[in-house]
Amino acid sequence: MSGQDTTGDGAAQPSESATEAAAAAAQWSMVLDDQMCFALYAASRAVTGLYRPVLDALGLTYPQYLVLLVLWDRGSVPVKELGAALQLDYGTLTPLLKRLEAHGLLTRERRAADERSVLITLTSQGAAMRARAAAVPGFIGDAMALDPAEFEQLRASLRHLTANVTRAAAGPKPPPPAPSVPAERDGSGGGFG
Repeated sequence: MSGQDTTGDGAAQPSESATEAAAAAAQWSMVLDDQMCFALYAASRAVTGLYRPVLDALGLTYPQYLVLLVLWDRGSVPVKELGAALQLDYGTLTPLLKRLEAHGLLTRERRAADERSVLITLTSQGAAMRARAAAVPGFIGDAMALDPAEFEQLRASLRHLTANVTRAAAGPKPPPPAPSVPAERDGSGGGFG
């Protein structure tokens, strides 16, 4: 009865180490539906897909909408601060800002005090877009169908997850996966053991 304990009634019970091993194996499964990353990917695609027709009506892409959210909230901001808020690098952010500028929604201006810093400012057209977009958060929130406590809990968990993964990505890199070893035949003539 390896890996099991028996109770006084003779019923087999998994030992603590067997239970822990089973829990660890289940936690780090190789099944698609068990993957946290797939659940996040699928949810992100679903939510972004929900935004698409709503933002298309405003002439915006989702990343452009995010830029405008920051500007509506904070006013004029340097590119560096905007990139930090959106967790985007300069190379990704610059073309996005150029497109918004071409649409007349914002201006990019080098700061006199520091030529290396570019200040992003809404135009009157960009500021007016806020009123047109005011219904977007409510529409998306209603479609998510989470009660306020669930909504706050999920957002807090996702922020915590993002911070943990960002910190892990900045740390030492893990060793590469072990090379695969061909499985031996189990002798039954079918499958691998």
